[in-house]
Amino acid sequence: MITLLIIAALFAVAVFIFMQQPQFGKAPSGERLERIQKSPHYKKGQFDNLSFTPQLAEDASMTKVMFRFLFGKNGHAKPQQNFKFTKTNLKNLNPNQNIYVWMGHSSYFIQIDGKKILVDPVFSGNASPLSFTTKAFDGTDLYSAEDIPELDYLIISHDHWDHLDYETVKKLHPKVKQVITGLGTGEHLEYWNYDPKKIIELDWGENFDLGNGFKVYAETARHFSGRTFKRNQAIWASFVFETPKRKIYIGGDSGFDDHFEKIGDKYGGFDLAILENGQYNKDWRYIHMMPEEFLIAAKNLRTKRVIAVHNSKFELALHSWKEPLEKITTLNEKENQRLITPKIGEMVHWEDDAKVYEKWWKKYD
Repeated sequence: MITLLIIAALFAVAVFIFMQQPQFGKAPSGERLERIQKSPHYKKGQFDNLSFTPQLAEDASMTKVMFRFLFGKNGHAKPQQNFKFTKTNLKNLNPNQNIYVWMGHSSYFIQIDGKKILVDPVFSGNASPLSFTTKAFDGTDLYSAEDIPELDYLIISHDHWDHLDYETVKKLHPKVKQVITGLGTGEHLEYWNYDPKKIIELDWGENFDLGNGFKVYAETARHFSGRTFKRNQAIWASFVFETPKRKIYIGGDSGFDDHFEKIGDKYGGFDLAILENGQYNKDWRYIHMMPEEFLIAAKNLRTKRVIAVHNSKFELALHSWKEPLEKITTLNEKENQRLITPKIGEMVHWEDDAKVYEKWWKKYD
């Protein structure tokens, strides 16, 4: 018994020391914490969703979920062959064109009305504090910080490891004019030497005038946050990026709820919505949308076009790697929405509604 206690104590000490690394970020403090504590969305020491949102659904249990992860994984959770994608040169774009480039999972570049935006970049090759776990699929890590041009805005939807990557944002630091993120996440970035004057932190329902007809709004999402064992100290958000002529909805991570319809009504629809579709499971259906809900969310947002992200780069669920794209394209045969499904690295002129996108995932496995 004494031996087991010593081993447990040594393990706890090792974990504590490991978690002192800067990549884990820092909990909000000082004036930022005071602002957080005044938020109507901060209750009992943490941020909370508008609707009751358990991490696991009522008919699930952690024991069953762990068992499935260990013994019930789909044989095609990872691609069996290397992807072969072509990288768009982001430093040589026509500044007058509106462009979207997907970098796998939830990382993407947008050039809109002359502004250059990067969302949730993860270029380190993994989405975990342990570099040998949650590794990017072979061929998906096309981009590095060196490939990124000077950015007007770096948008971080929340602080999970597959959306906020320490190594990447550190390397991007000299190229970023301003950061837009949810309330609390700025503490990590400030700890990583970002100038607090360049960080725009918004609570749900808040907005910031960027000047010259550009504006950003933070809206709700149904999810959670946290880089350590203590969760929900920073808010998770979706964002509306408004230009003098266009509106884009940046969804971040979110389970399905009535907030999509409320946001669609509030803004009168969107020119483009970018929504998550992947890493879902019925056991955690409240924090990640199921494919059947994806097109409903797009319809409720009243968007003219929709792009699916959060898939095809990391294995974070039990479904096959290509299932998210297969399911929504099949479902869309009835819905007939303008669904854009580009390859990683492909330059997308998203306003070209005549463009036909190939089902590229069919070429693999």
